[in-house]
Amino acid sequence: MSVPRIQLLLLAKAPVPGRVKTRLCPPWTPAQAAALAAAAIADTVEVLSATPAVARTLVADGALPAPAGWGRREQRGDGLGPRLAAAYADTARPGVATLLVGMDTPQLSVGDLIAAGAALAGCDAVLGPAEDGGWWTLGLRDPAAAEVLAGVPMSTPQTFALTRAALRGRGLRVATAATLRDVDTAADATAAAAARPDGRFARALSTMDPSTSTVDAER
Repeated sequence: MSVPRIQLLLLAKAPVPGRVKTRLCPPWTPAQAAALAAAAIADTVEVLSATPAVARTLVADGALPAPAGWGRREQRGDGLGPRLAAAYADTARPGVATLLVGMDTPQLSVGDLIAAGAALAGCDAVLGPAEDGGWWTLGLRDPAAAEVLAGVPMSTPQTFALTRAALRGRGLRVATAATLRDVDTAADATAAAAARPDGRFARALSTMDPSTSTVDAER
C-alpha cells in the first residue's frame, strides 16, 4: 500500500489571556501563559508549513488568522471530541488522508509528522500517544472515521487507549506514532523547551521569571 496524499490540520485556540494554558498559572500570569501559547502555535505552524502536504488548514477557536497559504475553518461542536470530529468532516478531501495535530507540542518536528504520515502506508489510522495518556496526533486515511471521536472522553489519562479502541471497533488497523509530551504544566513547558531550544516557545520561556510571575499573579 502506497503512502497516501495527506493534508495537515492544526486545531488551535486564540491565545487570549485567561482562556489558554490556564494550568500554567501559577507560576506564570495569564498574559504570560497566553504568550507561551502564541509561541507554541507559531512553532507548530512553522513545522507544518515545512512538512510536505497537499493542503494545510487552521481549525480555529477564536480570532486566530490563518497563516499565509493556509486554509481556515472555525471549530464547531460542544466539547473537544465533537470539535475534533467536525474538524475532520469539515476539511475532508476526496482521496486525501488527514493528519491533525494540536497546539500543545511546540517541540514537534518535521520528522515526527513525516513518520506519522508514512505509517498510513500500511494501516488505516495512526495515533500518536502523549505522555499524560492523551494523544498529540491522529492520522486517518478516511477522515469520515473521525466520527468516533465524538463519543470518546478527552483530556483524561485513558484518552489514547479509548481512542484507539474506538478506531479498532470501527474495524480500522491502527499504527502508533512517537510519544510526545503535551505542555500542560510548568514542568511540561521546561521539557518542551529543552527538546527544541531554538524554537519560539523556548525563547519565550527563557524571558519569563516564574518567581516574579507568581508574585504578580497574586497582586
